[in-house]
Parts: sequence; C-alpha cells; structure tokens
Amino acid sequence: MIRRYILNVLIALDQVANAVLRGDPDETLSSAAGKARNAGRRWGCLLCRVLDWIDPDHCNKAIEHDEGRWSLREHG
Repeated sequence: MIRRYILNVLIALDQVANAVLRGDPDETLSSAAGKARNAGRRWGCLLCRVLDWIDPDHCNKAIEHDEGRWSLREHG
C-alpha cells in the first residue's frame, strides 16, 4: 500500500511539472514528451532520450492519448 501511495505522489508531481511548463495539468510530462517527440519537436526528442535511457520505451508507454487538450504549449 505504501508503494502505491509513493507512485501516486510521483505521478501527481509529474503532472504538476507538466502544468508549470504550460502543459495539460492532467497529463504527465512523459506523455507530453512522447507526443512532442512523435511530432518531431526537439524538446520531446531530448527528454525522451533521457527517460528511455533510464526506463526503456518509457515515453511510448507513458503516452495518454485521451489527455493533452488543455496544453498551452501549442495554443498560447
């Protein structure tokens, strides 16, 4: 149970980081980076390279196709 609690807190911090960086507050930074990489955006390619080195295929596994519509990175 403590393990799940820690994972939930880490996911929440990940979402906060994405929101601070003008992303959708309900999407993780890893998901946003995976989408950005797939769209050819440099920041996504760089971040996914680091994350995938730590956890192979991390960005692809993290992509949330139903999130991201509230991102301000591309719209504002």
